[in-house]
Amino acid sequence: MTTQRLPFPVPDERAHYFVTGYAGMHDLVEDLDVPDGVPEAAATVLRTARELLRQSYYCYEFSTVAVMHSLIAVEIVLRNRIPDAGKKPLQKLIKQGADSGILTARQAEYLVDGRKIRNRLVHGHTAHAVMPPAMSVPMVTTSFAIVSELCAAPTG
Repeated sequence: MTTQRLPFPVPDERAHYFVTGYAGMHDLVEDLDVPDGVPEAAATVLRTARELLRQSYYCYEFSTVAVMHSLIAVEIVLRNRIPDAGKKPLQKLIKQGADSGILTARQAEYLVDGRKIRNRLVHGHTAHAVMPPAMSVPMVTTSFAIVSELCAAPTG
C-alpha cells in the first residue's frame, strides 16, 4: 500500500490581495477573542472560525467556511437563550429573538442576511462560493460580537 503525501501548504495566489505575508493574517483576527461565559460548543466553533480565517492565506475558500462556522456559533447561543427553541429553524429563532428583545434590530438584520447567504451556499444556489477576507472578516467579527453580547446579557 502506497500512501500519498500531500505537499506543504503554499500561499494561495489571491492572498496577496489582502496581506503581504502570513503574519498579516494574525493581524486580521487578533481581536477575535472568545469571551468568558460563552458555552463551550459555541466557543469551539468560534475558535475554528477564527483559525479558518487565518488559514485562508493558504486556502482562500476557508474564509467562506469561517463565515458559516461563525453563524453556527450564534445559532448555538440563540438556542441556549430562547425558551423552547427546540429544533426550530434559524429563521424562527431570529424572529423570536428579535420579538422578545434578546436580539437587537441590528443583530436580527445581520442574522437574517447571514442566514440567506448560508442558505444560498448550502443549498447550491450560489455557483461561486468564495468570500474574500474583505467580506468574511467583518461577518465573522459581527458573529463574535453577537455571541459576546448574548452571553453577557442577563438570561432572565
